[in-house]
Amino acid sequence: MNIFGLFGRRSATAPVARERLQILLAHERKSARDSDLIGVLHKEVLAAISKHIAVDPDKVMVKMHRKDDVSLLEIDIEIESEATLEGDVAFEEDVSGKAA
Repeated sequence: MNIFGLFGRRSATAPVARERLQILLAHERKSARDSDLIGVLHKEVLAAISKHIAVDPDKVMVKMHRKDDVSLLEIDIEIESEATLEGDVAFEEDVSGKAA
């Protein structure tokens, strides 16, 4: 009878540690891609809106929320009341809600 056999064999911790590290790295890579995507979206939205309306870059907020398998992109743009459209095209809204 072997005395070391009484305590059973220890399971290898290296595969478990490797799997945990892979999960951690995948999560960090995903977070980095999301922050890059938000930065790109912020620049592109600002460029598109700035073609038509004067907008303060600090007042354009782009956020991405994820929950389970649903992603939500939230874009918040604060526009000054004096902002005018390029080309001095003005839109008026009548009581019925249709553009005049």
